[in-house]
Amino acid sequence: MMKKERDCKNVVTQLSAIRSAVDRTIAAVVVKNVEECIRKDIMADKPTNETVKQAMDLLLKSR
Repeated sequence: MMKKERDCKNVVTQLSAIRSAVDRTIAAVVVKNVEECIRKDIMADKPTNETVKQAMDLLLKSR
């Protein structure tokens, strides 16, 4: 886009859209993973609070 001399606003808009898509993908991966981990914790009769905390940490780290 920069080589084609596009407007800066268009470039920033596209970069923002990319960031949003990556954020949604990260969230989807973390949600799927935490769901599986919580199921395993429950099956093993283990508390789930540490799994949830790890998921929250991952989400916060990604921002």
